[in-house]
Amino acid sequence: SDPPPPQLHLPVVIMAGGMGKRLDPYTRILPKPLIPVGDLPIIEHIMQRFLRYGCSEFHIVVNYKRELLKAYFKDNQEGYCIHWYDEDRPLGTGGGLSLLKGRLRKTFFLTNCDILLRSDYAKMEEFHRTGHNAVTIIGACKNLTIPYGVVETGEGGVITAFREKPELSFLTNTGLYLVEPEVLEDISGDSPQGFPDIIDGQRNKGRRTAVYPVSEEEWLDMGQLEELENMRKKLSET
Repeated sequence: SDPPPPQLHLPVVIMAGGMGKRLDPYTRILPKPLIPVGDLPIIEHIMQRFLRYGCSEFHIVVNYKRELLKAYFKDNQEGYCIHWYDEDRPLGTGGGLSLLKGRLRKTFFLTNCDILLRSDYAKMEEFHRTGHNAVTIIGACKNLTIPYGVVETGEGGVITAFREKPELSFLTNTGLYLVEPEVLEDISGDSPQGFPDIIDGQRNKGRRTAVYPVSEEEWLDMGQLEELENMRKKLSET
């Protein structure tokens, strides 16, 4: 079998408080992190991936149906060290992090609870550390083909360029980040904010923020039902 990956021993923050509206009606009954993919709930797939890298300290921010999540882990807690944070009103990924102020002393992973990346987490950590980044976004390369001929025009409707079915490449935010603990000090929990707001704040302070690219194939997004089925298939192959 493969040798174990490098042991990073970094804390992991999981944002598990959302309503999961994209997965309605399942999420009327279960919180999104507990929706099963194969024989494990999505959140446990995520946690097991981190465990392989020696990351066993989990800080989980919960809100919607949080008692179900806590009850599940009461019965399934071997190998995990879990700290719970109750978000009493929705604060967004950024605002929710304010609950962790003063609780983390070293670089940490931050992840949404509906994505799984089958990439090398040690390489992400090395990129983050050697770049001295305050925040590293893990970005996936997405290619989109526009199914039309695209016309570019100048003044008076003059055609300046014509491209048949152009392909566009983007780096999209997967929802996994590496973050330095001092970033937490700058977050106020007064109002909801997304994590991009936090990143903008860091950039305005002159701190380094960067993107580590992974391939689209390594990114499993289970926030959508059809993706759930894909994810189940992919995970059962490995």
